[in-house]
Amino acid sequence: MKRMIAILLFLVMALPMAGCAQEEVTVPDIQNIYQFDIPDNEAMAFLKKLGVGWNLGNTFDAIKQGWNANADEMTLETSWCGVMTTPEIFQLLKEAGYGVVRIPVSWHDHVSGPDHAISDRWMNRVQEVVDYALDAGLYVILNIHHDEDQFLPTAAHYAESAHYIECVWKQIAARFRDYDDHLIMESMNEPRVLYTDYEWVFDANNPGCVEAADCLNKLNQLFVDTVRADGGCNADRYLMVPGYDAAPAGVLTDLFQLPADTADNRIIVSAHAYTPYNFALQEGGVSKFSLYGASQTSEIAQFMNGLYNKFIANGIPAIIGEFGARDKKNLQDRVDFAAWYTAAASARNLPCLWWDNNAAKGNGELFCILNRAKCEFLYPQIVEAMIRYAGYDAMPAKE
Repeated sequence: MKRMIAILLFLVMALPMAGCAQEEVTVPDIQNIYQFDIPDNEAMAFLKKLGVGWNLGNTFDAIKQGWNANADEMTLETSWCGVMTTPEIFQLLKEAGYGVVRIPVSWHDHVSGPDHAISDRWMNRVQEVVDYALDAGLYVILNIHHDEDQFLPTAAHYAESAHYIECVWKQIAARFRDYDDHLIMESMNEPRVLYTDYEWVFDANNPGCVEAADCLNKLNQLFVDTVRADGGCNADRYLMVPGYDAAPAGVLTDLFQLPADTADNRIIVSAHAYTPYNFALQEGGVSKFSLYGASQTSEIAQFMNGLYNKFIANGIPAIIGEFGARDKKNLQDRVDFAAWYTAAASARNLPCLWWDNNAAKGNGELFCILNRAKCEFLYPQIVEAMIRYAGYDAMPAKE
């Protein structure tokens, strides 16, 4: 009898309760962002075509760790995300209205010998997935990702870092030489000096940061020179370069230098911004995002204004390669955030790409918006917010 009562109680509790329906999640109507003046040049038109994008995170960027140190290299694609990448994923993104995908790739577990020869199996699979995205009609950003130990930006490690960058990019450039400008190459992900108190904080007055910025300028220049020297479509394709940490502060500092280039205005500045941090990325932090409270939206506007004033206003392209907000059981707030962030970026002609690590359960960094196993959007309202405001018709600038 007790067992029957328990079952009945469970069934009753599982039934929808009158008057307790979940609040409907809606995409907000954004009307308080003004259109910034955008220079009329080829690079700005190129950025406009990208719109908003999505990262194939925790996939080819996965690396060997203690638990999988002896695993076959080809198992890494699924070791973090658990799902093989399919053409249907990119078709879904294109049909939804996305314009660009970033495919982060870590290479150091797939190289051998003194010149870091990349495994054919790994390179072939990366190329296959790049082709999936291009065949779907998307632009693609391809990079070097979690290889931070291989390109430490310090004077003591510069020679080995430069050797790694040159060797790996020679091979990637050669493999993709004939791909047109739908393929963008990005030198590094979030280059920084590991295990220091300034690993994630750039301080232009810190001698270690000054040294790192100088090394990164040289490594970015080496990347550009290496790709350009390969010829073919690499002679003038768009190339992306980050500053320290890929943080806005790393490129807004006077210590950051755009690489010299033989192509005309084909260098894109790369920045990542999970802003405001306590809402978007910090564990715990805050779960509410206010469209009308200046404290949160002003944080976003501040760094975007910095990118606009230094780069976009001067006709130099820039992209926010990663952004997002981790799931804190706050879907409406994340939808509001995605709408405002995308609208603010669009008004400044800054394409932005959501970081999706396919993580939707547990207590970690839950950034998944696309269920890859089912090939369907987990949070279609976030997708709708991004797509709607990617082509945001901002209000005319104030006189």
